[in-house]
Amino acid sequence: MASENAPVRFDTKIAVLLREDLPTWQRLNVTAFVVSGIGSRVPEVIGEPYADADDTEYLPMFRQPVLVFEGTKEALTSAHTRALGRDLPMAVFTSDLFGTGNDRDNRAMVRAIPRADLDLVGMAVYGPRNVVDKILKGARMHP
Repeated sequence: MASENAPVRFDTKIAVLLREDLPTWQRLNVTAFVVSGIGSRVPEVIGEPYADADDTEYLPMFRQPVLVFEGTKEALTSAHTRALGRDLPMAVFTSDLFGTGNDRDNRAMVRAIPRADLDLVGMAVYGPRNVVDKILKGARMHP
């Protein structure tokens, strides 16, 4: 019987990969956007709602950690290609999206560019831990 205080190990991983040359505000913005895609497509990664001792209710969050990595533009392109080959749930953020201000324009901007020409600055991927590790080969943990 496992102890209720034993660490929880997940056989899946939620990971964000950011291009290393982004300013801090863009890293935060990209991370927030791409992880929202994982939660909407893979509802089982969302835990139960929170409540404090006064019964104030809060929204549910991911049930497992989100690991954030960084890498070169080439590492991001390679990870994107590997994730596509594994058919894993993935969200992307391109440099063009910094110039738009809403979801409709964001989607139109991505739609206008062929996959091979996307200027990726960030992505989030979800899947089996060992598969996500292979997809992120060449990336390093965000400092």
